[in-house]
Amino acid sequence: MDLILWRHAEAEDAGPGMSDLERALTVKGQKQARRMGQWLDSQLPDSCRILASPAVRTLQTVEALGRKYKMHTDLAPGADPSDILKAANWPGNKDSVLVVGHQPTLGQVAALLLTGDDFEWDIRKASAWWFAQRDPGNPASVYLKAVMAADLVVK
Repeated sequence: MDLILWRHAEAEDAGPGMSDLERALTVKGQKQARRMGQWLDSQLPDSCRILASPAVRTLQTVEALGRKYKMHTDLAPGADPSDILKAANWPGNKDSVLVVGHQPTLGQVAALLLTGDDFEWDIRKASAWWFAQRDPGNPASVYLKAVMAADLVVK
């Protein structure tokens, strides 16, 4: 199984009376999402399951990918790393899964997958971290296959 963690692109600050879930992408964030979406689309297998947080900024980010996705309420801001892994059915899923979500949860998932411990790692906005397993179901066989930032994607 491959698990790809994609942090939403740059979003506006919450305005007066606006909930965190309503924050939209900035113009820069839209550009970041398009770039990373194009790169991911060229790399992901056709069978990849795509899950996104219900926050507006994550939905706008994943829409730049141009593929079908499922909004998953367990991926909302403040989710626990175990919620992300459960939603992705890690490590038992046969297909690749792309999760579009938030900090600090995605960084915590990355740390957990690579170290087995609870650390606060930072995943930059619009960046993707791609994890894979050498031996299906064996947590010790997890490795970091790729890390890509939107500003590294060739236009």
